[in-house]
Amino acid sequence: MEEVLGSNSLFPARHPSGEGILPYQEIRDFIASGKIRSTTEITDDQIQPSSIDLRLSRAAYRVRASFLPGSSTTLLNKATANGMLSQTIDISEPSILEPGVIYIIPLMESLDLPPDVYGIANPKSTTGRLDIFTRLITEPGDEFERVRKGYRGKLFIEVLSQTFPIVVQAGMKLNQLRFGRGKFIAAGDSKLRQLDQDDPLVDIEDDESAQSSIDRGLRIHVDLQGNGTGIVAYQAKKFSAPVDLSKLNYYEVLDFWTPIPKNDKLQFILEPGEFYILASKQRVRVQPGYAAELLPYDLGTQEFRVHYAGFFDPGFGYGMHGEIPRTRAVLEVRATQMPILLEDDQFVGRLNYYKMSAIPEKVYGGTIGSSYQQQGLALAKQFKREEQYASGTSKGSATEVQSNLRKSIIEKSATAQIDDEDDVSPRSLASSTSNEECMINAKTNEG
Repeated sequence: MEEVLGSNSLFPARHPSGEGILPYQEIRDFIASGKIRSTTEITDDQIQPSSIDLRLSRAAYRVRASFLPGSSTTLLNKATANGMLSQTIDISEPSILEPGVIYIIPLMESLDLPPDVYGIANPKSTTGRLDIFTRLITEPGDEFERVRKGYRGKLFIEVLSQTFPIVVQAGMKLNQLRFGRGKFIAAGDSKLRQLDQDDPLVDIEDDESAQSSIDRGLRIHVDLQGNGTGIVAYQAKKFSAPVDLSKLNYYEVLDFWTPIPKNDKLQFILEPGEFYILASKQRVRVQPGYAAELLPYDLGTQEFRVHYAGFFDPGFGYGMHGEIPRTRAVLEVRATQMPILLEDDQFVGRLNYYKMSAIPEKVYGGTIGSSYQQQGLALAKQFKREEQYASGTSKGSATEVQSNLRKSIIEKSATAQIDDEDDVSPRSLASSTSNEECMINAKTNEG
């Protein structure tokens, strides 16, 4: 039986904050008081401005289908009884999780929440950019990604890598958990307009189409101009080598991705079943008093869907005092049933802002190890940065190295496509259909 560690004298207690998303310092107090527990000591670098990173435990259970435990049994008992548990894997050492296979993994952290506090989970940035689908499960529980008020019990994560084989190990962090008190309601348009008037939410950079457009949230548009780099997207290659999540700035980009160059029509086709990384047209910012989340742009038409929760920490594209000149959102895109024509400046989602219960003592940025502050068209941090184009860098900051690499990457990409029948080149389309369906995600919160 593993010992569950509760309090930590390094984190002094304080009075609870008000209603809203709970900040770093209150999450830290939850650890000190045993409301958040773990089988291994929780370190301060797990605590983000408005969330805590959750760590994989030592066993992974391969299952035949996704499911929830419900209220009458435990997760593993239900899997065993229904014949869904097919394999138990020891991940105390590096282990491969196969693409297209569902795994249930216990997490090191567990909860004993106050009766007025709930939780909302989502994948971390790197998780989403590698096309790894994750969902938090409670026990008992009848809803993914949600922790009910006053929950006391264990936490599990469902993992499905949809493109790459991945190498994981106990202690790695694939998802994060936010806590809230009171109603989880986004700021209304009148409040957003006030925020935008006081300190603009986007940076137009002489591009009037990128100005703040507020309608049931801040409207987000896709960039197919490349912002001076010539590359507007990356398409994931199938049947690649495994990606070891512990290796940073390590893998050759072209071994795993096909760069999509800008074309004269400023459009390209998303092919069904393929996974793409794109960037937003606007540079956005989230002030320290708010957190934000990208939501489906129109559930009625079902043309675009948010696949993974797109969560933005306080200070994203802002810093503590406005010292960061806004940042682009990275969009994780997947077409599902039919080819979809994507055009420059196309509306793809709404960014909703949620009030923090208090200003966090630390905000998103490089000083706390955040990987994607001031990002552009950025792949996951496992891929070599010098081979990527910083399409979101500010004016005049594009490096000579990026310019020199542009031609060689496109040439290498063309050569790779000859040898890889799974790579799909962008092509023109005269018309599109109103029954398109696509999944789009913006994921930016990463430690």
